[in-house]
Amino acid sequence: MRKAISIFFGLLFVLFAIFQYNDPDPEVWIPIYGLAAMACFMVFAGVGQWWIYVAMAVAYSVAAFYQWPPKFEGFLFSEVGMRSMNIEMAREAGGLAICSTVMMLLAFLMRQPIRR
Repeated sequence: MRKAISIFFGLLFVLFAIFQYNDPDPEVWIPIYGLAAMACFMVFAGVGQWWIYVAMAVAYSVAAFYQWPPKFEGFLFSEVGMRSMNIEMAREAGGLAICSTVMMLLAFLMRQPIRR
């Protein structure tokens, strides 16, 4: 189960990083999602300690908190473009929250013994 979850989220974060190519600030977001993908692939390989993933989850959570827009206008998934800066900031905070949640899941999975 650990390998399936880690490869699924690893590939998902690679896809997230690819989508950032045409973002106004790809030099910020591609490494953020790339690091999350790398963490997933590390879990797939059984490398790393659980507390590393907890530390990453805390860092992503703090970043999501600071990225939250001053006025929440929604995420507007029906539109691809950026209608307002608040919507863009909410999307970015949401992406960071997804990263944080997955890192906590990976920490939990790394604490579990491998069943054969």
